[in-house]
Amino acid sequence: MANDRLLTVVGGSGFIGTRLCRLMAERGLRFEIVDLKPSRSFPDRSRIADIRDIDALRDAVSGDAIINLAAVHRDDVRDRSEYYTTNVDGTRNLSTLAAERGIATIVFTSTVAVYGFCPPDTDENGAPNPFNDYGRSKLEGEGVLERWQAEEPETRNLAILRPTVVFGEGNRGNVYNLLNQIAQRRFVMVGNGENRKSMAYVGNVAEYLLYAAAQTQGFSRVNYVDKPDFTMNALVKKVRDVLEGTPRTGLRLPYSFGLGLGYVADGVARMSGRSLPISSIRVKKFCATTCFSTAAHDQSGFCAPTTLEEGLARTLDKEFLNPDPAREVFVTE
Repeated sequence: MANDRLLTVVGGSGFIGTRLCRLMAERGLRFEIVDLKPSRSFPDRSRIADIRDIDALRDAVSGDAIINLAAVHRDDVRDRSEYYTTNVDGTRNLSTLAAERGIATIVFTSTVAVYGFCPPDTDENGAPNPFNDYGRSKLEGEGVLERWQAEEPETRNLAILRPTVVFGEGNRGNVYNLLNQIAQRRFVMVGNGENRKSMAYVGNVAEYLLYAAAQTQGFSRVNYVDKPDFTMNALVKKVRDVLEGTPRTGLRLPYSFGLGLGYVADGVARMSGRSLPISSIRVKKFCATTCFSTAAHDQSGFCAPTTLEEGLARTLDKEFLNPDPAREVFVTE
């Protein structure tokens, strides 16, 4: 990527965006951040704007290419329209702005949630069948941008990235919650633990986003996953081996019992109006095999610089073995 090109990172104050911007800063690349809040790491490059407000975007965006990381994605959003106003309408605003400004490159971070409960090892040829508003809204956002690119296919470049669950240093999402439960010796396995989980290390995702922004291939859609997949048993054993020196899984509950606890927690959450750390959907997601393949990724020429085991080891070191209490953290799902 040419050093004189200005890249706009929408949602750049978040977990993946901050990692991406640090990568660009290390390489001397020009970038700006457009977000609802300033970046703690790059306050001087931050511009405050809501993706849902096209006039605010017109004032804030001045780049030559856009990476869109802005999204509503938590499981516990009560106003379901928020998924669509940000993930669809906000994305439409960006495509409108790009058309007005002659911005020819957009990289859109979508999700493997667009496939819903799909067969193991589903790749980019899998039929989308989202089961929740997050997946449905992201799929609609993809469609908005596909229509934008199709209007001028010879000059507009669109890269859609569908990452699986992203983890890494500083993240406070579902993977961290699992690692922390193990570290605190509070983890109990639900089910037989042979279900596989695809994961993506944040450093590799940031590298791929930068790689995708530099391409001029017109249109691409890629699942992002770091291989090989862990089973839950293998992941828990690996984490316990690093943290405790003993590769074991520990206590285990039958799936039916764990799911029943989840339904009870759902009822308590509805009556109290509070979010709880356990729910039926979280139990289902934990016990499901959610593993994906990526034929397009394999054919793209991109080579991830960090193995999945190395990414996990770095995360465990920075979070539990040698933590820095002053380091920025990001609360996500």
